Amino acid sequence: MRLVATGFQAALLLARGRAEGLSVLGSPPDTMAVARRSFWALLFCLPAFVCLHLLDQRATGGAVGSARSFAADLLGFVIGWLGFALVSYRVAGALGRRAMWPRFITLWNWCNVVQYLMLVAAALPGLLGWPEVVGQTAWLVALGWALWLEWFMTRLALGLPAPMAATLVILDVAIGLIVAGVTG
Repeated sequence: MRLVATGFQAALLLARGRAEGLSVLGSPPDTMAVARRSFWALLFCLPAFVCLHLLDQRATGGAVGSARSFAADLLGFVIGWLGFALVSYRVAGALGRRAMWPRFITLWNWCNVVQYLMLVAAALPGLLGWPEVVGQTAWLVALGWALWLEWFMTRLALGLPAPMAATLVILDVAIGLIVAGVTG
């Protein structure tokens, strides 16, 4: 349980633009054991993923209870998550940052929890029947914040220049879009 609290605390600090989120993990945070355990964050994102899936089905007029659609989206969720972890490991090695990767992936996993919470919060105006412009603005702000958080965390955790960190974020988004295209 301490791992969850520590990981979530680090992610919340980073989400507020506070670089000390890196140090919350303690010393030495750069172990593969810590990185492996941080994948529990995927399970903490699952309720938010289910919520967003159901809201998407509702908004698009799809069959809300379609098991096939849910299974495909769930498979895409897991493949996208693990796929980026694998690709980022290779990229970190190519950039000479392999030793920093465990800290990076640990923070990336926990920042995903915060990002999913932001996206669920952004979906609330639409669910509450507020004007469409409010819902679209909330979604745009949450998406922008989620992308910024990943960029900020990537830059700090891997010690990368801003453009290189942005490239990794774009890679993450591209993997997500490809997986969604295949499973959707």
